[in-house]
Amino acid sequence: MAAPLWDIFCRVIDNHGDLGVCWRLSVDLAQRGQRVRLWVDEAAALAWMAPLGHAGVEVLHWREDDPPAPGEVVIEAFGCNPPAAFVATMAAAPRPSVWINLEYLSAEPYVERSHGLRSPVMSGPGAGLTKWFFYPGFTSATGGLLREPGRIEALDATARANWLAEQGLQVRPDERLVSLFCYPGAPVDRLLAALADAPTLLLTTPGAASAALQGRALPPGVRSAALPWLPQPAYDQLLAVCDLNLVRGEDSAVRAQWAGRPFLWQLYVQDDGAHETKLAAFLQHLLKDEPPTLAQAVTQAFRAWNGFGQDGLDPLPPLADWQALARRWRARLLTQVDLTTQLLAFVTERR
Repeated sequence: MAAPLWDIFCRVIDNHGDLGVCWRLSVDLAQRGQRVRLWVDEAAALAWMAPLGHAGVEVLHWREDDPPAPGEVVIEAFGCNPPAAFVATMAAAPRPSVWINLEYLSAEPYVERSHGLRSPVMSGPGAGLTKWFFYPGFTSATGGLLREPGRIEALDATARANWLAEQGLQVRPDERLVSLFCYPGAPVDRLLAALADAPTLLLTTPGAASAALQGRALPPGVRSAALPWLPQPAYDQLLAVCDLNLVRGEDSAVRAQWAGRPFLWQLYVQDDGAHETKLAAFLQHLLKDEPPTLAQAVTQAFRAWNGFGQDGLDPLPPLADWQALARRWRARLLTQVDLTTQLLAFVTERR
């Protein structure tokens, strides 16, 4: 009997995070014996994100007409709405697909309330079908986080010197190693001021991070190196070897947490300021039962990096204490069932 076929739909809006999450999910499903078709409107980033592809994942260009027969499972990532013609084939199938809206990651209370809810489709080509909401999250009442089997062990086994040598980089014995992946407009001046307290090698990713340092004078003791586009496994290893990681969006934020290193998460800016509420909800989980002084320092650093308030990042939280916090947080997250395992069970129950 053939394994179930999963159709995963992804639209690349203005960043690569959505595609990054969908590719990781597709590969994780394929490695667990599932068949996967990944439908994407702009797949160019896969050339560096996953240059070798994966034998179990078929990447198809998003198209509005001439749809194939749908798979047993259809996932629309982040409410992207599959093509109407494809939905119509779902409605006409003798046995409906399990249709799932994989939502964005958040720590806000509504996630636990909304996870797993049924949404009857009342109009349009999918009228009469059911869509299910599946929410990633940080508690056992959510869909969990993407975590491939063996991922933590592989990250912890990453040899810093070997990884740096592969990238043609050399860190000096007294240098702190920091990675920077950010949105345009990130308060890089605040970061550089905070890094001036110790010798630092700042590794910048392509795009906004590397552009932010072009032509900018660095504080004494701070030097930088611009990285090329890294395949996902190599980026994960970057996070594992650094002493501090600055990440953005969803995909890199989850990877930073699995790396078990101090990190600052720059949330996607929303015009109504909802990202400040989202950050507060995350910090409430992250800093639960942590020493007040450390919790206050980490809160200040996260808020400053997200541009809230007038205070800067200087001084950063003590690195050793921050490192211990990151490991405690990771240990708590590891008590969760991972997202793909939960998704497989969710689909099995509804088929």
